[in-house]
Amino acid sequence: MMDAAHGESAPQLSAEDKRTLLRIARRSLIDYLGGGRLPVCPTDSPAFLVPRAVFVTLRHRETGKLRGCRGESVARQPLVESVADMAIAAATDDPRFPPVTLDEVSDLQIEISMLSPMRPIRPDDVVVGRHGLMIVRGRHRGLLLPQVPEAHGWDREAFLRWTCRKAGLPETDWQLDDTQLYTFECAVWEEEK
Repeated sequence: MMDAAHGESAPQLSAEDKRTLLRIARRSLIDYLGGGRLPVCPTDSPAFLVPRAVFVTLRHRETGKLRGCRGESVARQPLVESVADMAIAAATDDPRFPPVTLDEVSDLQIEISMLSPMRPIRPDDVVVGRHGLMIVRGRHRGLLLPQVPEAHGWDREAFLRWTCRKAGLPETDWQLDDTQLYTFECAVWEEEK
C-alpha cells in the first residue's frame, strides 16, 4: 500500500501485526470501559507507527448485528493509536447505539478496516466490493466502507444513493455537478468468530 503523505511504500502488516492490533482494540475497550484508562500502545512494529485512517466495527459475536462503528477518513496519528482510539469511539460514541458496557465486551467481535488515501472518482468508475465511498456536498459528508454494499447486496447506484443518505442528502445528489465523490480501498481483518 502506497503512503501518499510520504510518497513511499509503507511497511506491510504481517498476520501477527493484524492479530496484535485486534488485541490492542480489545484491550482498549476493556481498559477504557473498566476504568477510564487509555491503553499503552506498543511500537515494536514499524508499520504501527505509520499514520493510517482506520474504522473499527463492533458486532455481536452470535448474531453479527452491528453494535458500533467509528473511524476517520484522514490519517491523523500512528496506526496503533488510531486503532485504540477508534475502538473506544465505536464503543462510546456511535450515536446510533447506547454506549457499550464492560460486560458486553466479551460478546463482541472486532473488525478493523485500514483505509487507503482518498482520491476523487466518477460515479461510473465505482466498483462495488472494491471501493469505499465518501460524498461531500456543502457541509454534508457521508462515508460507507467497501464491505457495506456487499453485505446488503447493493448495486453501484444503490451504493451511491445510500452514501448520499448517510450524508443527510437527497438520494440523487451524487448526480449533481457540485457534489464531490471520493473513493478509497480497505485492508480488512477481524477476530475469529
